[in-house]
Amino acid sequence: MAQTGTKAPRERYRTQVRAEIKERAWEQIATAGASALSLNAIAKHMGMSGPALYRYFAGRDELITELIRDAYRSLADTFRAASETGPDAAALARALRAWALDDPQRYFLIYGTPVPGYHAPDDITAIASEIMATLLDACAALPSDGPATPFDAHLDEHRQWAEGHPASPAALHRALRFWTRLHGVLSLELAGHFTGMGFDPALLFQAELDDLAAR
Repeated sequence: MAQTGTKAPRERYRTQVRAEIKERAWEQIATAGASALSLNAIAKHMGMSGPALYRYFAGRDELITELIRDAYRSLADTFRAASETGPDAAALARALRAWALDDPQRYFLIYGTPVPGYHAPDDITAIASEIMATLLDACAALPSDGPATPFDAHLDEHRQWAEGHPASPAALHRALRFWTRLHGVLSLELAGHFTGMGFDPALLFQAELDDLAAR
């Protein structure tokens, strides 16, 4: 019992320090980008030595993995909440935009330029697949009256990315339309490319969503 009592505060302290390290990492990413992430700089900012910080994260890649894992899990949870009343592609799209606008750096870490030399572990890919599966569920629930396209047939033979989801080729195509077009608008908006153009990016996003739903 005594050992457990002395270990619990130590573990709580470790959790707090790791959380602060991640917070400082986000600040650094917002300033210089993920590729410039430096554990030594974070340690200096926190008043720690470099070796002391490495007791909490073994290296840059482990810290980036934690940040990416947190970001993907946050979006997966957001999609799950948006789907509580049933599969709804429009609700997912609006949830995606709200999530991205809430923290653009978090969005760009997982959907922006890849960090040079970094390779995500398998569990990160699993969370990303969970997000896509939620979108596939929503797209499979939409009516499909249009004729099959050559790309539909291509997708039926190249559906590994769907991780075994039973969606039809048309639903796979629809999900890719949603994913690529809405991410395209979001990425341009968050990067500031619409600044000074005089229109409301929210209305552009909604117009794209309306067009996708009509299809």
